[in-house]
Amino acid sequence: MPFIYWDPTYVLVVLAALISLAVSASMNATFRKYQSVRSLSGLTGEQAALRILQAAGIYDVSIRRVSGNLTDHYDPRSKTVNLSDAVYGRSSLAAVGVAAHECGHAIQDARGYVPLKVRGAIVPVANFGSQMFWLLFIMGLIFSMESLVNIGILLFLFALIFQVVTLPVEFNASARAIRMLESTGILGTSEVPGAKKVLGAAAMTYVAAVVGSLLQLLRLLILSGRIRNDD
Repeated sequence: MPFIYWDPTYVLVVLAALISLAVSASMNATFRKYQSVRSLSGLTGEQAALRILQAAGIYDVSIRRVSGNLTDHYDPRSKTVNLSDAVYGRSSLAAVGVAAHECGHAIQDARGYVPLKVRGAIVPVANFGSQMFWLLFIMGLIFSMESLVNIGILLFLFALIFQVVTLPVEFNASARAIRMLESTGILGTSEVPGAKKVLGAAAMTYVAAVVGSLLQLLRLLILSGRIRNDD
């Protein structure tokens, strides 16, 4: 069956992959550039995170070191800011910027930021949708069961909604990070643009993910016949 092995919609898959690779390469290049620029304060990512959390009046969040490259994240369940090896003990503009960003998520959590709550609420169904949509969609096409095709598309929509909701969460966390870096004096005026570039490049990876998912949705609609003319 051609839709399993090859069909013209694979062009959309290739396009999405190229966009993702380009944005990822740009992010890595930007991070490497500012990873070599030491902050004037000399604070490490861990020290900057601690200062930001204290300045925000947050004392129930701990800071942990995690292995991996750019595996930094905030876990609202365990109330932990998790910083990677490249961030935790480094005093570069990139490290401080990323650490501040994760603290931005901790501040969102403490302030009850609604998009963060919404994203957390839809995580289970989004994860299930991203894992199961393709199997159900393909089974629906193979056995000519429109209901399975529709369920597959619906599950994928939940995954897409999660990615869309993630956008304001990430951009808001970066905005909070920059404000805290400035107000706490962790970065000087001349250093802030560098941190902004690092966080901006990272944010674009989430935009690329949404674009890729929209292209995937377009592919699903084409394969299911919903965008074809009836003539």
